[in-house]
Amino acid sequence: MGNVYLDGIFVGRTEKTKELRDKLVERRRNGEINTQVNISYAEDKDELRVLTDSNRVRRPLVIVEDGESLLNEKHVEKINKKEITIQDLVDEGIIEYLDAEEEENALVAMNEEKVTKEHTHMELDPATTHGLSASTVVFANYNRGDRVNYGAKMIGQGLGLPSLNFHTRFDTQSNILTYPQHPIVETRTFKEILGNHPVGQNLVIAISSFEGYNIEDAVIFNKSSIERGVKRSHHFRTYSTESRRYWGGQKDSIKIPDKDTRGFKSEDAYKKLDPDGLVNPETEVEEGDVLVGKTSPPKFLGSSEEVKMGLAAERETSKTVRHGESGIVDKVMITEGEDGNKLIKTKIRSERIPQLGDKFATRHGQKGVIGLIVPEENMPFTGEGITPDIILSTHAIPSRMTVSQLIEIIGGKAAALRGEKVDGTVFHNEKEDELRETLKEKGFRYDGKEEMYDGITGEKRDAEIFIGPGFYLKLSHMVEDKIHARARGPVTLLTKQPTAGRAREGGLRLGEMEKDVLVGHGSALLLKERFGSDSTISYVCDRCGEVGVYDRQEDKKYCPNCNSSEVSDIEVPQAFLLMLNELKSMMIDPKIEMEEQ
Repeated sequence: MGNVYLDGIFVGRTEKTKELRDKLVERRRNGEINTQVNISYAEDKDELRVLTDSNRVRRPLVIVEDGESLLNEKHVEKINKKEITIQDLVDEGIIEYLDAEEEENALVAMNEEKVTKEHTHMELDPATTHGLSASTVVFANYNRGDRVNYGAKMIGQGLGLPSLNFHTRFDTQSNILTYPQHPIVETRTFKEILGNHPVGQNLVIAISSFEGYNIEDAVIFNKSSIERGVKRSHHFRTYSTESRRYWGGQKDSIKIPDKDTRGFKSEDAYKKLDPDGLVNPETEVEEGDVLVGKTSPPKFLGSSEEVKMGLAAERETSKTVRHGESGIVDKVMITEGEDGNKLIKTKIRSERIPQLGDKFATRHGQKGVIGLIVPEENMPFTGEGITPDIILSTHAIPSRMTVSQLIEIIGGKAAALRGEKVDGTVFHNEKEDELRETLKEKGFRYDGKEEMYDGITGEKRDAEIFIGPGFYLKLSHMVEDKIHARARGPVTLLTKQPTAGRAREGGLRLGEMEKDVLVGHGSALLLKERFGSDSTISYVCDRCGEVGVYDRQEDKKYCPNCNSSEVSDIEVPQAFLLMLNELKSMMIDPKIEMEEQ
């Protein structure tokens, strides 16, 4: 007896589990059951699982019966003439959508030539085995599967033109490539999906070593290429603040705060504000500068009479530029929030010029940061005087086996020479031999290599260098967003330890493994210093071991437990004192025993 489940809920048992599954599938194909229902049979458990719930990933497949595909040439002709759609074929029971569960019961042929009597389904097209991102990888069928996955992930992180109305949008954070280009080697999917939203640039790539600065996946950039605009981008960040209303008729005020309200902020922080408390567009701002001046009612109000008379002091709650960021005010928008409160959004724009540490990648998962920016006169050049925009390490290719990247560069060279794009769609791409033949016809070596000369000495290099145009992506991981260092700075109120995170000027965590490194070096004093970030002086009673008190007014130390004045100063972490207090809150009275050292 096999169990039957509907959306994971047990609904009954049957002796003919497989036969029931076949009948349900047949009814679905006949239109008696909704086409979005999926029925799968788990043979190992003799279970029938019927799924109708939402958010299942389903994909279309052609139904195969008795070794014959139900999709024939007449159907294809009608689709090409737009007389019918795929949905019509689904309704006719020629195509059906399978989810991940039902796919386990299917044997899918890649194309009509490979269909046998064992097959249950056939792909609409071999390229549909790739998802949206993966199908933008050119010549993907020459790559290892994991590299196609990495490449798909890189395309998702690549900067480009995500929206055509980015000037009027107020996204929290966005990056726009200044000069995006269409790839000269592209796939049909890329053309259809990203046609108006290109995500990279065509660069001349040389695969070579250069002074050792492109080891460990680093890449070397041509300084003149950057100066001409290669991989420049703009970063936009939106700062929002709301003028809220509170009980008792209190509300926030948008204005330049009075001097006695400003707290720790200097007068310079407010100098870029207009009299209305807002900053003007196209104003240069830096970290700590106030963008919107705002004051709020006090958190803890006194008597209601005090509030009515306006005697309660205001709090300074202005919106300032985040730590480590700067730029130019792009737009200021005043609107209403969900609750009808005044909402002010300020968008900051900053230009990002490629620098050491910025991350780049190809569509084949070859990612790396800039290791060196070289003046053009020092870069290697070909006999025709072409210098590469980017030099990729030779060691990046053999272990990862991204053969498709090499074919892309050959295809890019062929496309540039003949003046038309190369189709790199998976399983439908132009043949490698044809691309090599084009290179030969145009007077280049068929293998894509060229003799190159050293830019510093002018001597011809011993080995030929593989060089040609390829598509490169600038990723959103930029060193300007990540670089962080700190000596002294803000600490948390409770533990007196440094705050966490770059945005809060936080400390850098020294963990177990970092500690082991210092122990291995024998750096005892450095270890002591690093682990004393919350070091504090405490007073301990010599008699009873309780934590003592220091009375500032009378300038004396004493023990509140036994009233003894025999109190010693000890250096302990603030977190230790916090632990003692937490133990006391649990009715445990800890004693500290001291000994002379």
